[in-house]
Amino acid sequence: MTKRIRAREKDTILQSLRAGVVPNIGLQHIQVGRSSEVEALLNDIERVKDDGAFIRFIIGEYGSGKTFFLHLIRTISHQKGLVTIHGDLSPDRRLQASGGQARSLYSELIKNMSTKTSPNGGAIKNVVEKFIGKLLSESSDDNSVDDLIHSTLTPIRDMVGGYDFVEVIKCYWEGHDTGNEELKSDAIRWLRAEYSTKTDAKNALGVRTIINDDNFYDQIKLLARFVKVAGYQGLIVGIDEMVNLYKLHSTIARNNNYEQILRILNDCLQGNVEGFGFLMNGTPEFLMDSRKGLYSYDALQTRLSQNSFAEKEGLKDFSGPIIKLDNLQPEDIYVLLVNIRNVFASYDENKYLISDEGIKSFMHHCQNKIGASYFQTPRNTIKEFVHLLSTLEQNKDVSWEMLIDKIDIKEDVESVLEGDEETEADDDLSSFSL
Repeated sequence: MTKRIRAREKDTILQSLRAGVVPNIGLQHIQVGRSSEVEALLNDIERVKDDGAFIRFIIGEYGSGKTFFLHLIRTISHQKGLVTIHGDLSPDRRLQASGGQARSLYSELIKNMSTKTSPNGGAIKNVVEKFIGKLLSESSDDNSVDDLIHSTLTPIRDMVGGYDFVEVIKCYWEGHDTGNEELKSDAIRWLRAEYSTKTDAKNALGVRTIINDDNFYDQIKLLARFVKVAGYQGLIVGIDEMVNLYKLHSTIARNNNYEQILRILNDCLQGNVEGFGFLMNGTPEFLMDSRKGLYSYDALQTRLSQNSFAEKEGLKDFSGPIIKLDNLQPEDIYVLLVNIRNVFASYDENKYLISDEGIKSFMHHCQNKIGASYFQTPRNTIKEFVHLLSTLEQNKDVSWEMLIDKIDIKEDVESVLEGDEETEADDDLSSFSL
């Protein structure tokens, strides 16, 4: 059967690859390799659907495909009926903080909430509406929606912060029932952590708490339970750019964040939570650096130590929390470039802009320019290949043979990100004085 691709998917894929970022849709058209890793995550997803939990640290060098892998798992999760939320850490977004950075991360996660029918984010309202619709279909003269909300959400009410969470959902139902759009909007604002003061939340919704730095993780647990009762199979949380914690100048701030990670890790491994999974992307330094990485925190190093038998023999073991992304092989890159060519031509062989021989010549040129990096961290390789195809498409009288040697490809190196500038910074020697 001939493959097909929608114009929207094609445009999104090519625009994203041209910019060096991962497309939000259409990943199945360009996915290569990682079969063992994907299988391990599929098992994790099934665990979540069965009211279990998991946490995975996706470890790979800069440009090795961690973000692509995270987006791929999101796409699979949507197909399996799960809700996903995802976001990047940055200097103003963290797992634990006292200056609003954790609340900022939560807002980013909720903004990016996605489902199968809303893959591009903004799905929080749809999730709440699905819950209300479910209760409306189950209501009767003997069981009103108010009664059903009370009975259905009782387990959530008993959780930390659950009382006000349930009250906000009740406010949304009241706005839905009475046609009060402002009340519905206020409820969604609360769920998105957009209230900065308790006074504003109390005036709008009658609740005494807001989502802030102190209850970031507790609110995710509430959200995971809620999407389950709303009719979804579970919640997947994806956090990228974990290396930003490693780059914090403040040892105190860094350790506080590592303590939050330890809390999440313990809950997932000990079965204290249900219905959600965490994916955290980071570099090998973020994991193994004994001075600033996760291994600098003794409790995390103990729990994240890898299988020595598999490590010594060069074998794979996906039973632990760590998944190391192996470098793609040249054969994988060849298949990837073929897939991109297929997307560019909408799977029409008559519209191919470059032959198989041309792809091999392009790879050979890349290897001569930057060595093995062209397949170990293939981001720039992909960008230049898309640029090559764009040039060929717009200049019909030019052949790929004329352009290959003129491609100036550079090794993909990690950019220097801003670190933390908190006043309590006390890293090595910072308190030393003469």
